Amino acid sequence: MIDAAVRVFSQVGYHTASVEEIAGAAGISKPMVYIYLGSKERLFTACIHREADRVVETVRAAVHPDEPPELGLWSGLRVFFRFVADNRDSWTVLYQHARTQGEPFAKEVRAARNRVIAEITAMVVAGTRMPGGERIVSERDAEILARIAIGAADSLSDWLLEHPDESPDSLVDRVTDLALVGVERYNTGDLPPS
Repeated sequence: MIDAAVRVFSQVGYHTASVEEIAGAAGISKPMVYIYLGSKERLFTACIHREADRVVETVRAAVHPDEPPELGLWSGLRVFFRFVADNRDSWTVLYQHARTQGEPFAKEVRAARNRVIAEITAMVVAGTRMPGGERIVSERDAEILARIAIGAADSLSDWLLEHPDESPDSLVDRVTDLALVGVERYNTGDLPPS
């Protein structure tokens, strides 16, 4: 039922989708949808929860605690973009429709986003701890880096879907190349004066 709901919501949007249409796509009766979830709002919320869980678990499985943080970040981005490319309906429901529908859906998306930010923050903090326990990056700065990564991933995911000729791997390679140019300029002091 959730699979069918994600497909229907992604194709026609929350307001246009009907419970009858979702039930038909799932091969069940309309009363069965109401028995299981009670309302279209609760069905849409269930879709948001499930798709957010899928994204978090996919990224978590790709990142290994023994990797340096920059490798973990790139592994996470690569698998994230691959997830978006392979699950367009999921991304459409979770980020393009849910975040524009107002409350309570926007609250659900914020909660999912905060889970991902916490995961990335923890990865950066753990990956930048020195052998003596001191940190290279503070927890606050790690959260800022996590928010930068999430904001970029959101925007680049939309870009990826608008450019079907681009693959998730080629997008991560482009991002990596652009970031390395910036790091190299920073390390050599070749930056404009502030």
